[in-house]
Amino acid sequence: MSLQISEKKEVFYLNGKINFETIPFFKSYFNSIIRDRIVVNIDNVKHIDKEGLDALFVLIKNANKNNKLFSIVGYGCKEIYDYFHQLQVA
Repeated sequence: MSLQISEKKEVFYLNGKINFETIPFFKSYFNSIIRDRIVVNIDNVKHIDKEGLDALFVLIKNANKNNKLFSIVGYGCKEIYDYFHQLQVA
């Protein structure tokens, strides 16, 4: 399964997998968007591997560095934020 991204009311909805195969598309898609705030809904993401988590982490770090907001919402977002917190503490 690939990764599909759609936008509705300023929220980006992901459908599929965020993994080593879809990361190039995922990163180029969000790196090309110039906004002060990006909200990503992961309710329909079926799988995120380590590389996918790392890609999300880099996008959030880059957004913070540029005084922008990159938020992840939806089922599983708490686990992702817990993982990111562990990375920052370590």
